Amino acid sequence: MRNVIVLAAICLVAVAAQAAERQPLLQEGKKTLFQRVVTHPGAQIYAGPEDGAQVVKPNVKTFTVMYVYGRQGSRLEVGVASNAAEGWVEAASVTVWPQAITMLFTERTSRSPVLFFKDHDSLVATCTDEKLDARVRQFLDALRAGKSGQPVLQDLPVIAAEPSDEEGAVSRNRFYLMPVLQVDNQFQGTKLVEVASIDPGTGGGAKGVATGPLKPKNAQSQELSTAIAFVIDTTISMRPYIEQALTVVRNIYDALEKSPNKDKVAFAVVAFRNSTEASPGLEYTSKLVSDFKTVTDRESLEQALAAVREATSSSHSYDEDSMAGIKAAVDSLSWKNYASRVMLLVSDAGPLAGSDKYSSTHMDPSEVADYLRANNIWLTAMHVKSPKGQKNHPYAEKAYKSLARMSDGTVSYLAINAATPQSGAAQFEKVGKALATGYMGLVTATAEGKMLQKPAEQPKSEDPEEQARQLAQISGYAMQLEFLGSRRQNQAPGVVSAWISDTDLIALAGNVANPPLSAYPAVLLTKNQLSDLSKRLKIILDEATASMRLGSTGFFQSIISAAAQMTRDPSKFSSAPGLNLSQTGVLGEYLDGLPYTSDIISMTESDWYAKTVGEQTQIINKLRSRVARYDEYDKDRANWESFGSPNPGDWVYRVPLTALP
Repeated sequence: MRNVIVLAAICLVAVAAQAAERQPLLQEGKKTLFQRVVTHPGAQIYAGPEDGAQVVKPNVKTFTVMYVYGRQGSRLEVGVASNAAEGWVEAASVTVWPQAITMLFTERTSRSPVLFFKDHDSLVATCTDEKLDARVRQFLDALRAGKSGQPVLQDLPVIAAEPSDEEGAVSRNRFYLMPVLQVDNQFQGTKLVEVASIDPGTGGGAKGVATGPLKPKNAQSQELSTAIAFVIDTTISMRPYIEQALTVVRNIYDALEKSPNKDKVAFAVVAFRNSTEASPGLEYTSKLVSDFKTVTDRESLEQALAAVREATSSSHSYDEDSMAGIKAAVDSLSWKNYASRVMLLVSDAGPLAGSDKYSSTHMDPSEVADYLRANNIWLTAMHVKSPKGQKNHPYAEKAYKSLARMSDGTVSYLAINAATPQSGAAQFEKVGKALATGYMGLVTATAEGKMLQKPAEQPKSEDPEEQARQLAQISGYAMQLEFLGSRRQNQAPGVVSAWISDTDLIALAGNVANPPLSAYPAVLLTKNQLSDLSKRLKIILDEATASMRLGSTGFFQSIISAAAQMTRDPSKFSSAPGLNLSQTGVLGEYLDGLPYTSDIISMTESDWYAKTVGEQTQIINKLRSRVARYDEYDKDRANWESFGSPNPGDWVYRVPLTALP
């Protein structure tokens, strides 16, 4: 009898828990996409929709993303989790945010601070002003004067700006939102974007879980420390460059011995080759040669590097698994102790494609570049061009430029011309020394309280050594601003509504051919959505591969059938002829209407069979690389934001639009 009572009690608890769970309101015309809003400064949560209802949460974190459960009068019933409401907010204290598009600031390499205009007309008037440069500088000066207590210009159309260079950048280690409401494309090459609000957050996860990004131990330090990792190809042809890497490290250590900042620069070395499954004689795919060592521990690093030998057997392909070396360096080295992080890749071969069955990461260079950005690491690719690899040069250069492209468009790629091993090694030594010396200058200037000189937009010299100096200046300047911003705990200005340009207005005024981006779009995806997207892409991958192998004509039908099996609601999918993948429902509705083009989302079955085998393979390879990156997003605990939700499935990640399928 007792067991029956206990079982009945358990059943009642389960029923009560199920009854307590609720589903948010769906967006109009959607089957899976819930209504969401973003809270304004000062928003409060009330116990009910009626006037006089008790305030149950007086200080809602500004710009929190919340689900909508109901509407009554002037209030909305909301909650941060997708299975329970918390109370009611005034509709006027939130902004509807249907697509979850947000803008992210690019690196502050050479661009000017982003200006926030009070309305669309003011931004258009500024962009069309014949004296655009002078007008923008006038606005920046006026805002700077206002901060110092001086009178501000009457009727100033700009209501806020990013922190100035002297103040430092808004740290990439802070989670912030710039929800997008409208986009104006009237100017070729420049988008005008209305953002609802921006404000960096510090996380504040449930049950003590840190959901804001993990900060370096010395983020609040008054001193900047720099980590420089060499990631070196150690296959047969690379012996001269291994030796010169040791020369570069020794020379820099010698210089550091005399510097008061000798404990603030550290070197590490990671080696890579290729698949040991395909070529067992290679001994390893990637290998940690030495973790970061300062000049105090130089002997151990020099001994470890001197002991590195080139492979004694050949790889299965000319391309090597350089992406494995980079990922090993990101995952294995002690970066957390350093505020500025640099990686120098050295190889005479292109990278294995993510689709190669022997690739250990299964990510293409563009996905690995995103992985580096998420870990605040600045990479320079040094591509050794020898006569032997001439046929490989175009592919390798394209791949490494994609890998070394920063979000503002700057490409940190250097070609080492190696007509002979001796001449190539000599040029590499000069280039490596120029880069490392530049980063030493970053440490010295910051320690002395000096600002580095603001660099030009892009390296202009044809000389690799001078290009190296310029690239070190560009990334060094950005790292200094990042450090200063992190030390000051810079917050971007909080604005309820404003218009910005996605390109640098001062560079635009100077007729720069390719003005640097100042902000780029990302979409806020929950853990559940990202997991769902990954599963659906894997279905498309499997069926596309089978379609190519078997020559089947039921490509779309097999995708829909497989997708329907992973859901309780097969009605979400449609097999009507002529539909594209978005319209079938196979790809989640959260990708509908986003401001980017995709061959995958818009593809119909007839489109698929109209493509050549090579084009089909290219699509499959791109999807496979995307899926591999999504797996890494899922593991990236530091960059998920909970907004207070105890349910990890509701936590959100800012996924760049360029990383979507």
